[in-house]
Amino acid sequence: MGWLILILVLLAAAFGVLGAVLEAVVFVVLTVVLSVVLLLTIGWYVLKHKARKLVGEFDARMADPQRPSRRPDDGELPPARDDRY
Repeated sequence: MGWLILILVLLAAAFGVLGAVLEAVVFVVLTVVLSVVLLLTIGWYVLKHKARKLVGEFDARMADPQRPSRRPDDGELPPARDDRY
C-alpha cells in the first residue's frame, strides 16, 4: 500500500499536478474527520439527553412508588377558561 501511494505521488509530481492532488487529499481527509467528529458530538448529546430523561423518570418513580406515573382520566369537566385562543 505504501509503495502504491509513493508511486502515485511520484507520478503526480512528474506531471506537475502534485499541488492539486495534495489539495484534493487534504479536502477529503478533513471532510471525513469533521463528519466523524460531528456525528460523535451529536451522538454524545443525544445519549446525555436520554440518560438525564431516564434518571429523571426513575427518580420520579422512586419518590412515591404507590402513586401511578399518569393520572387516569376520571371524566372531569374541562377547565372553565379556554386559553388556547
